[in-house]
Amino acid sequence: MIGITAYGAYYPRGRLSKKAIADANAWFDAGLNAHAKGERAFCNWDEDTITMGIEAAQNCLSSLPNSELSTLYLASTTFPFLDRQNSVLVSEALNLDSGVRTMDIAASQRVATSALIALLEAGHSKPGLLIASEHRKTKAGSRSEMLWGDGAAAVTVGSDGVLAEFICAETAAVDFVDHYRGEDSSFDYDWEERWIRDEGFMKIVPSVIESLLSKASVKACDIAHFVIPTDQARTPAALAKKLGIPVEAIVDNGVSTLGVAGAAQPLLLLANALEKACPGELILVTGFGQGCDAILLRATQEVSNYRPIRGFSGAAGHRREETNYNKFMSFNNLVERDIGKRGEADKQTYLSGYNRRKDLLTGFIGGKCTKCGTVQIPREKYCVNPDCHALDSQDDYPFSAQKGTVKTWTADRLTFDWNPPAYFGMVQFDNGAKLMMDFTEVEEGGIDSGSKVSFHFRIKQFDTQRGFRKYFWKAVIS
Repeated sequence: MIGITAYGAYYPRGRLSKKAIADANAWFDAGLNAHAKGERAFCNWDEDTITMGIEAAQNCLSSLPNSELSTLYLASTTFPFLDRQNSVLVSEALNLDSGVRTMDIAASQRVATSALIALLEAGHSKPGLLIASEHRKTKAGSRSEMLWGDGAAAVTVGSDGVLAEFICAETAAVDFVDHYRGEDSSFDYDWEERWIRDEGFMKIVPSVIESLLSKASVKACDIAHFVIPTDQARTPAALAKKLGIPVEAIVDNGVSTLGVAGAAQPLLLLANALEKACPGELILVTGFGQGCDAILLRATQEVSNYRPIRGFSGAAGHRREETNYNKFMSFNNLVERDIGKRGEADKQTYLSGYNRRKDLLTGFIGGKCTKCGTVQIPREKYCVNPDCHALDSQDDYPFSAQKGTVKTWTADRLTFDWNPPAYFGMVQFDNGAKLMMDFTEVEEGGIDSGSKVSFHFRIKQFDTQRGFRKYFWKAVIS
């Protein structure tokens, strides 16, 4: 039996009030008030497709040894690097074996479902990991700004501990151009909504699903969970009615609470469906973009017992309301800010030096002394224990899953930060090691000595002169 063996989800904590968007742009387009109810998820300044994908994968892999993975696919239309394999960076941050097969998959809103079909039909002896993550830019005051959101999801595919058995899949490749983004563009260009619905969704999707159901000898009325990613509020119900799928089977796209996360949306909705599914229930997952993918799954007995650390509902519920539209614009680099003299320092990354210490910088690997058992970060030639000082005695020791406590902290408004003040200080890990670290997503008054923290892969700096991003691990108040 091949199928989904684990799942995880991640949404950035920030939730921008849609009323704040509408109010800020009412002078130009009062019609935005029609979408002004609810909120949308948006990335902190130091989050992107890679950092969100790592969060979702960690959630997914919480019960699976990383060494068991054979494959890592990363699906997105918003990769930070166009000529650097983003999935390799994700793999190293997750401390996966260097023998894992990595691949970036892009250029369509259905890349996640296409990659999922490839994994399911390949039937590898070892589990494969699929991550889908999206951080799309939108024009100020646009419909997409109101309806889209940022997010990521991950699933593993294998034959042990299957939560949802793979039955069959169907695909139609059709160059229906509902939107596009050229190589020199920052924003998508889309066509009229009704035309996309009538000529795209209502004509392409039904034929694929009908073929799939016929192949599986399954009736449409037996579908218990229907995943149809779209930011069009009425389209899922119209499709369900046309196909004979119960309306109550539609998995909510969360347009008014989270926003639609592009290429990541099919996996996010699949995670939501798996969280609610009962054994034996059928799950129909679709992906729409230059055609349509359709995947039919059946929940097994295992689905009732499986719960990731956070899962979809935990990711969706972990939120902080934001009403400052200017902050959203700034975090998404939609306005040119005066960053001052301190922000103008050259941030070039010397790639030779980075390569020598990427075990620390990317994998967050420290050391454990084989002589006395002392744990330290960074790993150095000599043990830091004053009673030991053994030379070359340390084995690799990963810190990314550790917890810690704030020992000292400061809020600095002289040091440049994209979201001032800059918070940093000394963190003591539960294993005894100490490290000076940056804190991120700190609310005023929300940090003190003794505060518990966890550790997350984030953007450290932008080298805008050369188009490079520096990543490192930061502490977040638990």
